[in-house]
Amino acid sequence: MAFELPALPFAYDALEPHFDERTMQIHHTKHHQGYVTKLNAAIENTPLANLSIEDILGNINRHSAAVRNNGGGHYNHSLFWSILSPSSSKPEGNLAQAITDQFGSLEALNKKFSEAAATRFGSGWAWLIVNAEGKLQVCSSPNQDNPLMDIAEVRGLPILGLDVWEHAYYLNYQNRRPDYISAFWNIINWAEVGNRFEKAKKGNLVMG
Repeated sequence: MAFELPALPFAYDALEPHFDERTMQIHHTKHHQGYVTKLNAAIENTPLANLSIEDILGNINRHSAAVRNNGGGHYNHSLFWSILSPSSSKPEGNLAQAITDQFGSLEALNKKFSEAAATRFGSGWAWLIVNAEGKLQVCSSPNQDNPLMDIAEVRGLPILGLDVWEHAYYLNYQNRRPDYISAFWNIINWAEVGNRFEKAKKGNLVMG
């Protein structure tokens, strides 16, 4: 069954002024759609067409560069859209406690995550994951790689991710990546991050 571009859970202009409408529209309908189209072409008439995106990425070393790049692009962006929200919120419950236990405070997590995003050379992603020990951990990955992949330097289940490819921010922020990273913290859907945290703790985090 072919993969499909997921609908956004909000309008393209809903995240303004932090993420502008034009960037969101291009990012979703052009960039993400491109990954979906190329992924489907790469797996057509192969056994991969019957697998979930998580299963494909978990054994990515067996597959082609096209599957790695476009499969990662599809997964990463699908997660990204789901953890954005027009409404400001804060972590609650078990996630809030885990953040305090692991980092000391939400502000400390913000600093560590933002540093990972700002210092990722070239294109890539910053992540908050649940690692093999069940602990929260901040990391980053190049291009469209992610911590689900068996080739990742740091492996785990992603619960929060930020796209730091220039296509994600250049129309509005030009070369000011730190300003884009700062804006991101105003539009995080912490309820969804918390939901992913609970699933990750059970070892069954899935997309969507």
